[in-house]
Amino acid sequence: MCDVAFLLLTFFILATKQKPPEVLTITPPSSVSAVAVPDKSIIITLTKDGRTFLMFGENTKKDETLENLNLTQGMNLTASELTKWKKQLFYGLPLNQVKSGLGMELDPAKMPGIPTDSAKNELTTWLRSITNVYAGGDQRKLEETLLVKGDNDALYPGFKQIKQAFKNNQLYKFRIVTNGEPVPVGSELYLRSQKK
Repeated sequence: MCDVAFLLLTFFILATKQKPPEVLTITPPSSVSAVAVPDKSIIITLTKDGRTFLMFGENTKKDETLENLNLTQGMNLTASELTKWKKQLFYGLPLNQVKSGLGMELDPAKMPGIPTDSAKNELTTWLRSITNVYAGGDQRKLEETLLVKGDNDALYPGFKQIKQAFKNNQLYKFRIVTNGEPVPVGSELYLRSQKK
């Protein structure tokens, strides 16, 4: 019996997917929502100092999106540079600094983030490439894939620029990542959950 237990334990340890490390420390706002973040998601992160980063989850057409960016933005990355770029866990450099940044080990705390200001909102370009890659598919699936995770201390203008990038690409629905908290006792949501 003990052998079976150890066999099962070994199986679960080896078969479990490791969660990728948190690149940036973000404290999202709290809500009573209980929907889990899917593995197949594209997360746009807004730090408390207003920098924006992008992270691709599993099976999110990351390679195709980066190839589309290389082509449409005339970045002229070689095949080996493109391969290095695809191996990154997150993206937080302006497009004109990508080629020079590929040869370095970059610390996320020192990265400037993807520009989202009104003069040059490169997040619009990233989202355009994502929509190009997902074109012809289910629009709802793309909307469920796009998540925004902002720090609770981030200022609203940073979030507004992210919303503008979505709007510029005719993406009017996206999800916001929050920290879960229990439903307040006596609230309408609590009473509805008790009736079920």
